[in-house]
Amino acid sequence: MMKINQTVLTEFILVGFSVYPHAQTFLFVAFFCLYLPTLTGNLTIMGLTWVDRHLHTPMYLFLSALSFSETCYTLTIIPKMLANLLAKDRSISSIGCGLQMCFFLGLGGTNCMILTLMGYDRFLAICNPLRYPLLMTNMVCGKLVAFAWIVGFIFSVIETALIFRGSFCNPNLVKHFFCHMRAVVRLSCLDSDLTEFIVTVMSVSGLMGTFLVIILTYVFILSTVLKIPSAEGKQKAFSTCASHLTVVIIHFGFASIVYLKPEASGGDDTVIAVPYTVITPFLSPLIFSLRNKDMKNAFRKALGKIFLE
Repeated sequence: MMKINQTVLTEFILVGFSVYPHAQTFLFVAFFCLYLPTLTGNLTIMGLTWVDRHLHTPMYLFLSALSFSETCYTLTIIPKMLANLLAKDRSISSIGCGLQMCFFLGLGGTNCMILTLMGYDRFLAICNPLRYPLLMTNMVCGKLVAFAWIVGFIFSVIETALIFRGSFCNPNLVKHFFCHMRAVVRLSCLDSDLTEFIVTVMSVSGLMGTFLVIILTYVFILSTVLKIPSAEGKQKAFSTCASHLTVVIIHFGFASIVYLKPEASGGDDTVIAVPYTVITPFLSPLIFSLRNKDMKNAFRKALGKIFLE
């Protein structure tokens, strides 16, 4: 079925937080104060991994790849969101909207894949410690990261192409602070129910598929750790997984709220998306750096070199 008032739209209006006019300045300050340490934390992790040779191992290469992916992910939506909180013109071109959606979905998928690979890395290190140096080399790590990007963007391009394959109908109001697929697909002049169902199934399948693989790896890890006779050995094995497992719970927990929320449940999609798009990227570098002795030691060494010079 075609909707009435079909037209060729050249731009969309991101409604975002404009429905809370008196909170614009507060929200700008709050989000900016979260975004700055997010960007700084991820850049610090990438920089330390690059300059410190002790961190040139698969575990930290995966962490650096995750930090790079999350940096790109936040750059895709947060600067535009911050600008819109202060500007009266909240428009975005249809091409810009499509690119933003494509990169958001692609980088979100890449993050899920890299978190899965980090779980696989811990699985090999704990369950196959003797073969680990042979199975997980830096070269293999690089190929797996490239694979994660390819898979993430294959899904993204397909989903974006499905949503933008037809024209859109007025009003051109996207009820979100970025071009979220559900908010945009509802403006399609074509019957959007089928398209929305397909892209939602693709996103949920990717989300749940990677999460289940991570859970499976931790089942094997747990069974192996419980066989370690000493309490110190168990604690050491668990400590290498604690940061990753914490980030996984936060990442997939917040993501499931966004993608598994029933349509009839109501709620403001704009507010519901904040934890997944702003809070999760903020917490991730904090958890990985503050709970990691190697990262903290590398940071102290880097600061020592700076002050000595």
